[in-house]
Amino acid sequence: MMIDSHQHFWRYDAVRDAWITDSMAVLRRDFLPDHLAAELTANGIDASIAVQADQSESETMFLLDLAEKNKLIAGVVGWVDLSSPRIGERLEHFSHSSKLRGFRHIAQSEPDDRFLARENFVKGVAQLRAFGFTYDILIYPKQLPAAIELVARLPEQRFVVDHLAKPEIKSGKTAPWAAQMKEIAQNKNVFCKLSGMVTEADWKHSKADDFKPYLNVVFGAFGAERLMFGSDWPVCLLAATYRQVKQLIEEYVKGFSQSDKEGIFGGNAARFYGLKTAQHGLAA
Repeated sequence: MMIDSHQHFWRYDAVRDAWITDSMAVLRRDFLPDHLAAELTANGIDASIAVQADQSESETMFLLDLAEKNKLIAGVVGWVDLSSPRIGERLEHFSHSSKLRGFRHIAQSEPDDRFLARENFVKGVAQLRAFGFTYDILIYPKQLPAAIELVARLPEQRFVVDHLAKPEIKSGKTAPWAAQMKEIAQNKNVFCKLSGMVTEADWKHSKADDFKPYLNVVFGAFGAERLMFGSDWPVCLLAATYRQVKQLIEEYVKGFSQSDKEGIFGGNAARFYGLKTAQHGLAA
């Protein structure tokens, strides 16, 4: 089955969603499952992973509520305070939600580039494995050293790097990002999402060749078996349609084996997030 490993929902709130600036006005509205359903159908996608966009447990509950009512949502990546001394209690609470597959913290916005390597945060992430939860790494390249340290300390925890760690595609810069991505990929417990690239490029003038150096790096580092397609809808709409985002990856993997393509467009996400899949869709 085809799975979009990374998309978002929200009911737009001008105060909470202040990150949506004037230049991103297209995102200043509600984006809900009914809006996404048409995109998934048009692009042959069977289901998606809904990922948090706000640092609150209320956001996690909002996504879980949507997921319970919509079969198209295969799983949820929520938020919880991983630095809290009560993290064990909160994980126990959330462990009863069958569609909650993992957690994410918007580490890219933390002023401390070493946030992911902080002792209390590492201790919190270390508790995820006991409950079968994954962790999505959302960072900029400057935070890769801390991410490398985090995953090295927790070799049994499942991690996925969102958006290729947001390389500087617009400027064409690859160093030291490329070397650091190769380093983090040496940890076999780390996957990477082929997502979020169009918004790191020139929003109006990017072309397929702009992305190839970055795709070459992650395919060489992770291999097709640890990469997964993600649309980053609706954020992708700043620079491209859902179809254009999917086509970018489709064109790159055109010469790949059918099994590799099936992994990238669904199988790897199902394996990483522990989704129960049936031959013709998600199991109930």
